[in-house]
Amino acid sequence: MNSAATATIPSATFLGENSIGVEAIFQLLSREFQQSTKASEQNCHDVARRITTEVYRICSESKRIQASGAVESSALTLARHRLQQCLRYYQLGSNRGRVELHSTLSAIIYRYINPPQKQLSYQGRLTIIEDFLQSFYLEALNAFRRENQLGATYRPQTLLELAEYMAFTERYGKRRIPLPGRQQQLIILRAQTFSQQQPPETSVDIEQAAEGSNSDGDGWEEPAIQQLRSTMATQTEAEPEEDTLRSVVITELMNYLEQRQQSDCADYFSLRLQDLSAQEIESVLGLTPRQRDYLQQRFKYHLIRFALLHRWELVHEWLEASLHTNLGLTPQQWQAYTAQLDNKQRSLLELKQQGQSDEKIAKTLGLSMAQLQKRWFKILEQAWEIRNSLVSGSGASTHE
Repeated sequence: MNSAATATIPSATFLGENSIGVEAIFQLLSREFQQSTKASEQNCHDVARRITTEVYRICSESKRIQASGAVESSALTLARHRLQQCLRYYQLGSNRGRVELHSTLSAIIYRYINPPQKQLSYQGRLTIIEDFLQSFYLEALNAFRRENQLGATYRPQTLLELAEYMAFTERYGKRRIPLPGRQQQLIILRAQTFSQQQPPETSVDIEQAAEGSNSDGDGWEEPAIQQLRSTMATQTEAEPEEDTLRSVVITELMNYLEQRQQSDCADYFSLRLQDLSAQEIESVLGLTPRQRDYLQQRFKYHLIRFALLHRWELVHEWLEASLHTNLGLTPQQWQAYTAQLDNKQRSLLELKQQGQSDEKIAKTLGLSMAQLQKRWFKILEQAWEIRNSLVSGSGASTHE
């Protein structure tokens, strides 16, 4: 083993005499990184060392783990969990990894970003979320440096190091902070504090600045406003559309639920995005298992309506299952799928692929708009079921 890479790894005594030992965990992580990534051996050693040290610290300090009698099992489970998180972000890559992290954290705090005495628009809330997360990423980087005893100038340089940092940032945001009578995630507490500190006029100014000058001239000549407008006007570089679709889908669905006064479904969705168990969701929302199951079914109903009717084009574009790609079906699946459609359904699908408007299609097929929507919903639903059916094997979309 590289002596420099293992110099700061603690001894294996905390796992017991007959355990696999900390060094073995380090070797396991290092080997997995070398097999699953293109990072250099030294880079894999460095990341593996940091994760091993964290596992050692957690298992040493946790009274629950120490009292469980299963310290070795806990250490292995924790190490593998850290490994999989890091590899997941590595496989996503730099751009998609950032989008995934941003989307995950945005969904958690969406309902908590609400300055006092303000009814923010959808876009206004997104703007404040962007501002908050930029400061939170810096806080997470500082925490990462501190907890791993890295220098104040350390920044991720390789894709593996970036994946390590992004995985840490997600965990850091989800940390449970004990409060009187309850626990709350750290990022939610930070978002609530940030939201409360926003000046009353900020959200209005940002929205107005984006729209242009006010003919009444109420404060629009102030240097701060002029600077804001100038900055917004010079922001010409935008993220690629495909890299922001997931974030758009999540926030659009949140907005859809809010508009239909389904705030409890929005709460449920936010918790689901945090990978909380059914029991944890019941605890947070104060529901019985029966009530949680009912809420889950109601959310599923609205999710399907959103995905197959309200914003079907956006959702299918995100799933890479648009009409241009035969709704994400393989050639064999597409042939079987179209064969099971009746003549009117097949004609409707062909007209949609030609880009004709719903009004023109309805007139051509002799359908009312309600009938057209009902038939189109059924067509998309059948394709959805094929993509997700067990018989479709690896061709099933992992997004759904």
